[in-house]
Amino acid sequence: MEESCSDHATISSNSLRSVVTESWTLTPSAVASESREDAEAIAARLRDDRDITQARAVGSVTVEAFLIDDWLPRRRRELRPSTARRYEWYVANYIAPAIGQHRLNNLRPEHLDRLYRDLLDHGGTGHRPLSAKTVYDVHLVIRSSFRDATRRHLVDHNVALETRPPRVRTRSRHSPEIWTATQLADFLAHTAHLRLYPALHLTATTGMRRGEVVGLRWGDWIRSEHRLSIARSRQSIQGGTIEVPTKTAASRRSIELDPTTEQTLAQWRRRLQRDGHTTGINDPMFINPAGKALNPESLTQLFNRKVASSGLPRIRFHDLRHTHASLLIAIGVPIKVVSYRLGHAHPGFTMATYQHLLPGMGAAAATHFQEMLATARDERDHQQNHRRVTVIGRHSTGPNARHPRSQHRDDPTR
Repeated sequence: MEESCSDHATISSNSLRSVVTESWTLTPSAVASESREDAEAIAARLRDDRDITQARAVGSVTVEAFLIDDWLPRRRRELRPSTARRYEWYVANYIAPAIGQHRLNNLRPEHLDRLYRDLLDHGGTGHRPLSAKTVYDVHLVIRSSFRDATRRHLVDHNVALETRPPRVRTRSRHSPEIWTATQLADFLAHTAHLRLYPALHLTATTGMRRGEVVGLRWGDWIRSEHRLSIARSRQSIQGGTIEVPTKTAASRRSIELDPTTEQTLAQWRRRLQRDGHTTGINDPMFINPAGKALNPESLTQLFNRKVASSGLPRIRFHDLRHTHASLLIAIGVPIKVVSYRLGHAHPGFTMATYQHLLPGMGAAAATHFQEMLATARDERDHQQNHRRVTVIGRHSTGPNARHPRSQHRDDPTR
């Protein structure tokens, strides 16, 4: 009489026997045991041995096959679309051509060190050098993939941990480059004739990220409430664009628009309609002349050209966002309001980013406080003087007060 215990263990009336009869073995293997628990443990160990044996066989595939057919499809479900596309680019253009032919379990640290050197020397477009940051990102992809392979027993260890990837210098945190209000106004005047001026104007007056601006649809403009709803972003990936969710949950927000900005958007919409483009609620707000969604890089390139020809201090496109925030903080807009407008996760991050403005604001705050006290003192003194005059007036018109004419009659000189 036998009772089923698991997929691989059976229990007889006389003894417990763990039996494994898998397709990967030539003959059944049996291990006697004295208890149900022992039988289950033995069966589990044999299953693990089978999985490892099968994994060793998989480990004989090439690095390219593992990355493209196994690892990337697994990771794609967990990554943002833009990150997945970047990983695919690294594998297809940097990793697979150099080390893709090696067996997964035969890859050595020297293979990776050579890859990193070659990428630093001539791995870029036109055999130009790649930056240390990009090469290090390639290393991170390899390290992550082999960590997964090690966890699944496809290889014995993570070979990427034994390499020497290029060091990436950590940038010291510094204050962002910004324009003054006058410089920003000069730039907007300098670019007012451009086709894509509305996108530049919107960025400057809202502090939106570049991807958020080009990711807008006409349905995101709630004109009756004078605000924009930011729900997505558009990113540039290897010459194309993809639509992705906002950077963080806090980035999904609504921001109010001023009348001039709304007028600029309305004029832009009418221009698109005159050019034969549709402007329905699901149509992109900013498009190229061919009617396709605008590539974020096109906006950056336009901005850089116009900054160069304007004579203004050089700043990045992203610094329009910093300029917007800095000007708001400088005129006393609360940090929490600025933080929400920018889509920051926490006001503390906003304060840390723009703390360079706080010393000057502290001096201004001290001056304003002193002026407030001086004004209060003046008002107090004015009120006291007013009360004093009122009291004197009452005494002069009381029941014992003498009329000026009677005083004249009593005057012997008159």
